[in-house]
Formats: sequence, structure tokens, C-alpha cells
Amino acid sequence: MTALPQISEAEFEVMKIVWKHAPISTNEITEKLVQTTTWSPKTIQTLIKRLVTKGVLSYEKQSRVFVYTPLVKENEYIGQESSSFLNRYYGGDITAMLSAYIENDQLSETEIEHLRSLLAKKQNK
Repeated sequence: MTALPQISEAEFEVMKIVWKHAPISTNEITEKLVQTTTWSPKTIQTLIKRLVTKGVLSYEKQSRVFVYTPLVKENEYIGQESSSFLNRYYGGDITAMLSAYIENDQLSETEIEHLRSLLAKKQNK
């Protein structure tokens, strides 16, 4: 798989909106982000432009409005970031990562039960 472009935390916030609502206009993205961040509309427009430059977003001009769609799937990007995190901090060993979370009480009983369920499903395949 080809490595996807690196995006900042702020750019990721923009992408979450686009992934959820695409196709979406600049005004709609701005409207949603000013409700949840302290960013100005100009800052949001800059982040959108960066994502287009990085090849993560594409746009189409519809009359006087720019409408954006993602060029990268959310699950692909998150999968890449998860693998990068796992390799960087745990040497690619998912067992070591889960052990660290469990030993430091960072997983709730509900999360542990969900993991058990996922493992049982995988084992039964």
C-alpha cells in the first residue's frame, strides 16, 4: 500500500467533517468547525487548501461554491496512523500495546468485553 500523506491534528479535524458529510462546501465545513473549535473562517480555509495541496481532498466548483470530497478513505488513513503508532511505540507488537493498556487500567470492562467478543468471532472463523 502506498503511504498516505501526513496530516496535522487540525487538518484531521477538517477531514473528519468531510468524511462524515461529503460532498460538502467550504461554508458548510466552516459552519461545523466554528461550532467546535476557536478557529477563524480564514484558518479553516487555509487548512482546506493544505489538504487539497497534499492530495487528500478534491474539489469541484459548482457555480460560485467549492464542494469538497475526500480522495483518501477514513479507514485507510486511520489504519495507516494506527500501524505507525503501533510500530513507533510498541515495535509493531499489538500484544505489548494491549498489555500496557490493560496493566495501566486504561481499558474499561466494556472495552475488554468488546475485545473478547472480537477475538471470539475471529477465532470461530
